[in-house]
Amino acid sequence: MTTTTSVHTYTYLRPSAVRRGAGGPELVLETSGGAAPAGAGGAAPAGASAHPRLFAGFLTAPEAAAAALLSVADVASSRHHRRPSPASPDPVVTGGGGRLRFESFSGCCGVHARLDVLEEGTGGAWTGRGTTSVNVNTPLREALVRVRASDPLHLRVGPEEPEAAAPGGPAVRKEVPLPDHWLRGFARTQVVASSFDLRAEITAAEAVRVLRSLPRAGSGPGSAVWAVPAGRGLRPVGRPVPGAVCLPGPDRLSALLRVLRHAVGLRLYGPPVTASGTPTASAWEVLLPGMRLTLTLSPDPVRGFCGEGAAREAPAGGEAVGDAGPVSALLARVPHADAGELARRTGLPPERVRAALAVLCSSGRAGYDTAEGAYFHRELPFGAGRVEPRGERGPDAAAVEGAAAAG
Repeated sequence: MTTTTSVHTYTYLRPSAVRRGAGGPELVLETSGGAAPAGAGGAAPAGASAHPRLFAGFLTAPEAAAAALLSVADVASSRHHRRPSPASPDPVVTGGGGRLRFESFSGCCGVHARLDVLEEGTGGAWTGRGTTSVNVNTPLREALVRVRASDPLHLRVGPEEPEAAAPGGPAVRKEVPLPDHWLRGFARTQVVASSFDLRAEITAAEAVRVLRSLPRAGSGPGSAVWAVPAGRGLRPVGRPVPGAVCLPGPDRLSALLRVLRHAVGLRLYGPPVTASGTPTASAWEVLLPGMRLTLTLSPDPVRGFCGEGAAREAPAGGEAVGDAGPVSALLARVPHADAGELARRTGLPPERVRAALAVLCSSGRAGYDTAEGAYFHRELPFGAGRVEPRGERGPDAAAVEGAAAAG
């Protein structure tokens, strides 16, 4: 299989930083590319922007939020079973519906991370609709480590003024190679997660015990372990059994260790498992004050989410691609919605809505929230047309792009 790689250029007005001010520390995340919000109360993104502004407010749990953001950054720079690269893609943030969703995808294409900062985590402050990349650098990481719970932490995502210009142009310019299989894998995680159900929920104390007892090495083929609910905790088993959750490559959950001291619980998600089943993908969600941090793991740590057969899981073609247009337009105007609600509001049969959602997810134009069983609008800011799985881009694909741009 031939791998196509292009170079994505990030341009930031200035480096992201934690700045000290009269009102306390301010976490400023600079943005590059994506959709600009229509303004307070806007129902949908207004259009492309070089430096969107998505949020200005406070984080109600600053220390936990800082640790969780570092976990997302950890996944962005991780490469299990692959040589390290000098440059990693920056995390993506989506705003809307009073919440912020920070996402990253590992260089090996096997781990997806998302931090959902909910309304209670932002104090209900206005959040602009849109998706963009945010700058994460070494000084910022060092500053986030020093954030304490007693610090009132102001957060700004984007420039102080929309489309603010810096003298002499962008201060940060970074070029990162983005293979097409990485982009397809990033998008495909949403399709995979949409088949998950909640399998177990345990307390914070039990979550700490389970996650700290996981092996720290051995995430190659055949390294999957299984866990089944047992009382208030989890019991490891050596083979798949009904009700079990697969943990393929336990060391890939290491990014969750940063937030354990702030955890209030742990939820496990996965597809149905049978006694004769093979390793499956799964999602591990740490509940935090006003936030959720979720890692989704591919079933094979070596091959990641872009192995053979990925294209068969995202149906496309005339009808599904055509339905994706109205579904995308509606999803762009609501904070989030499940397939049933989208079917009622579009008038399409549920099976056609699910097929359309699979098209949108696999092309990077929708995300899936396992905790809420709902979809949300977001467009990966890496260029339209680059995310579609190979062999799935039909003649009607432009209709999806046009509807998403109009929405």
